[in-house]
Amino acid sequence: MIGEFEFVDDGRTFTCKVEKPRAPRTESWWWFGVSGDGHRYAPFQADSKDTQGSVKSRIVAYYNEHLARRAAPAMQRQHWSQRGKGVTPAAKPGAPAAAPAAAPATTK
Repeated sequence: MIGEFEFVDDGRTFTCKVEKPRAPRTESWWWFGVSGDGHRYAPFQADSKDTQGSVKSRIVAYYNEHLARRAAPAMQRQHWSQRGKGVTPAAKPGAPAAAPAAAPATTK
């Protein structure tokens, strides 16, 4: 398995390393940090077939997607108690269609 390594992509320095589990789990995970970002990320499990190139491409793809999600506007969601209110139920399959409303009568 490859050891710790660094690379630069798009002006950012990525520091990558595999960390052994601290709990009773048996999986090791790739962790990485990025210059200018105070967080560390563990996006995927380490594999004996990993190469620096394969890890680099996966990390760059993960981080770019992370930045895109973070930059996207927040979704507005309804409060759980309001779900379903104000929504017209769909017609059931096979149910007869409602008759059209009659035109108002006109007098002359």
